[in-house]
Amino acid sequence: MGATLLRYLPLATGVLGGTLLLVNRLLTVEPTPAQARADVVGVILAAVLILTTLIWQQVQPRPPEAVILEGEEGFELAPDLPDALKTELAWASYTLLTNTPTKSIVLWRSDRPLLRRGILGPRTMTQAGAIVQRALRTQRPIYLVNLALYPGRIEFDYLPPNTQGVICQPVNETTVLILGANAPRSYTKQDEQWVAAIAAKIDQALQATVE
Repeated sequence: MGATLLRYLPLATGVLGGTLLLVNRLLTVEPTPAQARADVVGVILAAVLILTTLIWQQVQPRPPEAVILEGEEGFELAPDLPDALKTELAWASYTLLTNTPTKSIVLWRSDRPLLRRGILGPRTMTQAGAIVQRALRTQRPIYLVNLALYPGRIEFDYLPPNTQGVICQPVNETTVLILGANAPRSYTKQDEQWVAAIAAKIDQALQATVE
């Protein structure tokens, strides 16, 4: 809060100063040459203060605002998975939750979820929607930076309803990680690289214990 007020202090000062100069000029019947020169200087100073704030907003944009995701925190694994794979998935999901903006995780393989962790959605994923299928088909991650702007968001009804951003990260031809964040545009390039590295580690674990 204090940093926000400080950021807008030059703008408030410039607007206030410019307004007072205008009121003073309107109330002055015959301004003297000295007063006219002072008014010019005052207007320039007020404009500089206002421009300083606007430039600062462009250089230091406000970070995206996070929300509290709607749902209960949980951790679910498919019961028939080998213990070694459960251990690997527990480690991978914990790493994503603690080292990236991820708040909700679903690991989907073929026709069922293998894992749900973090803030759980209101229902279990029962099928792969069009966006998830495209990620699997192309084997390229899909990052929806602001989920509210995408009509296809309705397919992610298994994530918390107010999820702000989603990454669909392919693990292999049949498996995909679906990650939900609580703020739009929250994943950096480094985060995306980290997600890809975890997906590769999951793929290795799947090959070693399932295939």
